[in-house]
Amino acid sequence: MAAELKPIRTEADHEAALLEIERLWGARSGTREGDRLEVLVTLVDAYEAQAWPMDPPDPIAAIEFRMEQLGLTRKDLEPLIGTRARVAEVMNRKRSLSIDMIRRLHEELGISAEVLIRPSRLGEAA
Repeated sequence: MAAELKPIRTEADHEAALLEIERLWGARSGTREGDRLEVLVTLVDAYEAQAWPMDPPDPIAAIEFRMEQLGLTRKDLEPLIGTRARVAEVMNRKRSLSIDMIRRLHEELGISAEVLIRPSRLGEAA
């Protein structure tokens, strides 16, 4: 019989939960084992989010990632950011994004405004 479900509080609890998830992997949804798997995954996600929180990405890194996903070039950013020189300044972290740029990037590329408003690491080349 499987151990009782309980909150994951330690690394040992985490390891045990991962082993149990591995054992249950592939269990059908709606079954006793499938339900147990779903609860364990939720507990592990919560523990990992608390133990190893991830900072949101740098705005420029987020733009670069989205450009790669969509197959865009810097030229494609000109309607959203400004002239070719302005795009270069922003993407090379020499200039911060303005509110208007953030709005356009959010609306056109679907990048979270919360990510875009974060300060970029100015002066740091990627």
